Amino acid sequence: MNLSGKGKSLLIVAGLITALGGGYWAGTASHDHGANEAGKPSAGTEKTKWTCGMHPFIIQDEPGLCPICGMQLTPLKPGTGGGAQASAERKVKFWKSSMDPNYIRNEPGKDSMGMDLVPVYEDGGGSSDGIAVDPVTQQSMGVRTANVEVRDLHRSLRSVGLVTFDEARQYAVNSKIEGWIERLHVNQSGQPVRKGQPLLEIYSPDLVAAQQEYLLALESSKRQAASPFPEIADGGRRLLEAARSRLRYWDISEAQIEQLEQSRQVRKTLTLYSPYGGIVTMKKALQGMRVMAGEELLQIADLSQVWVNAEIYEQDLPWVKVGQSARVELPYATGKTLTGTVDYIYPYLVGETRTVKARIVIANPGLELKPDMYANVQIATEAVKGVLAVPADAVLRSGQGAVVFVAKGDGKFDPRPVETGASGDDGYVQIRSGVNAGDKVVTSAQFMLDSESKLREAIQKMTEPQMPSAPATPPAAGTTAPADKKKLDDLFK
Repeated sequence: MNLSGKGKSLLIVAGLITALGGGYWAGTASHDHGANEAGKPSAGTEKTKWTCGMHPFIIQDEPGLCPICGMQLTPLKPGTGGGAQASAERKVKFWKSSMDPNYIRNEPGKDSMGMDLVPVYEDGGGSSDGIAVDPVTQQSMGVRTANVEVRDLHRSLRSVGLVTFDEARQYAVNSKIEGWIERLHVNQSGQPVRKGQPLLEIYSPDLVAAQQEYLLALESSKRQAASPFPEIADGGRRLLEAARSRLRYWDISEAQIEQLEQSRQVRKTLTLYSPYGGIVTMKKALQGMRVMAGEELLQIADLSQVWVNAEIYEQDLPWVKVGQSARVELPYATGKTLTGTVDYIYPYLVGETRTVKARIVIANPGLELKPDMYANVQIATEAVKGVLAVPADAVLRSGQGAVVFVAKGDGKFDPRPVETGASGDDGYVQIRSGVNAGDKVVTSAQFMLDSESKLREAIQKMTEPQMPSAPATPPAAGTTAPADKKKLDDLFK
């Protein structure tokens, strides 16, 4: 078809308009598509979130300071941001006690100590899994660990003791006959006496009559000894022996009886001699006083050997055994010690001090140890061999028991209730149950870990019941945080 010059010009103008309109539409569609893609995070990517190394449940979209402790927030690794949707999809595997790892149930409730059971999830999470601390934060906190190991525990037990009398060396002197004290040879408390030393002279009408009877029996026995009848001679000898025994039973010595036989003179008073040696600790006898049969006159104690009763606290009882060596130091003589032996451990406690007495027998030749004197005691105890032990600094004690933090690796720490035993001088404590040989326990900064563990448990108990049952759509960038997140932030303002 032949077109004129004017028609060709119209066709050229229409083509240019069509080309410009198509380019504009294509550019607009491409811009809108790119904007939509930029507004939504692409599949497989996740925006970086920030958390606190001390309080991992604090998660924010931007860097800053922790609202609880004020520490600088650190970025989370991809895939660890958590969120309400992830929490809602987690399935509880079982429930266990936070204090007793062996107490496990299939449904929530309380343990034997009345504590709420905590969940353990199928993915290995749960409040019973302990806490996680960033390596940089661990270094700032000064976290140190030590191995649980099998070792021998040694201890030298120190205590205070009270010197007292050896009860087996205390004696009482009394009169076995009624009479009057004519003379006292020992008339002072604290006076030393020897065995066989005269104590007092006593006048008794019964003793005078007994002497006369003995002299008559003696004369009769001599006359009857010449009788041709054996029965008569034997009767005289038996009568004499009976009279002698009567004097002997009244504490009249053999020397006095022999003197009576030789002199044939009845004495008005007879002397009582000390049957023991020691120190007079009590004197009731007075010269001229009347005494009755069985009345106690003197008390004598042998102080050449004394007892030291050491006060042992209940937790130290496993260390003390009968037969162990003990050293006693006198407070007024620094550096001077005496050696004794643990002889007996009393089977009851002293209510006022809540201690058990360990009796130490010790020789006292110079009478340096005096009854009722205080002394410092050091007992060489036997080693407790082949037991699991941890440093004493690793054990946190409370009213409910003892806890250690076990390092599980990758910055994770697990609180473990343990049963402790004896403590050694080298700073180690016996562990009867709760950990195994080779475990690593935290020996410093446990109080911070413990507070973190308790805080996480409390926060979880408050927030878990409010978690939504259906998955929630994550908020878009720049939008307001969820209500639960706001409440958690408000809690620490």
